[in-house]
Amino acid sequence: MNRTTFEPGPLAEVGCHADEDRWVLVFVRDLRHPPEKVWAALTDPARLSEWSPYTADRDLGVVGDVTLTMIDADRPEDLPASVIRAEPPTLLEYTSGNNVMRWELLATDHGTRLTLRHTVEDREWMPKVAAGWHLCLVVAEHLLDGHPIDPIRGEDARDYGWEELHEAYAKKLSG
Repeated sequence: MNRTTFEPGPLAEVGCHADEDRWVLVFVRDLRHPPEKVWAALTDPARLSEWSPYTADRDLGVVGDVTLTMIDADRPEDLPASVIRAEPPTLLEYTSGNNVMRWELLATDHGTRLTLRHTVEDREWMPKVAAGWHLCLVVAEHLLDGHPIDPIRGEDARDYGWEELHEAYAKKLSG
């Protein structure tokens, strides 16, 4: 697969709401794989490096401190983080700086309904975060399907439809 044949697919179900002085993006995507398989992609450092904007220095499926290394910029950046809840294979919650990511996995007849609640400081980040996670989860789906593609990170995302996704999510989240 290359940039000309890449298809980002339909928009995810999204919403956002205020949480005291911060904002929570609610991003819902159905995956064709069981929760156990999705859980492994979310927690195993080797799997994370194949689809996520960061790597982890240990398995995220265990509560405690962890270092996430952002790899979506020119230079990798180590960020202290903490897994605050890990309930395999249904709930993973961790902090990184002022961000909180809460991944909820619900078994369905066709796989898993993944709900990500990503808390950030500023509402203007909502469509940006949604567009970024959209591309990451398309890559994760390919990985889970057994047909991995290269991760789409940082500035490269613009070549894979990030701008169009950003605009579409901005419209969805503005109402």
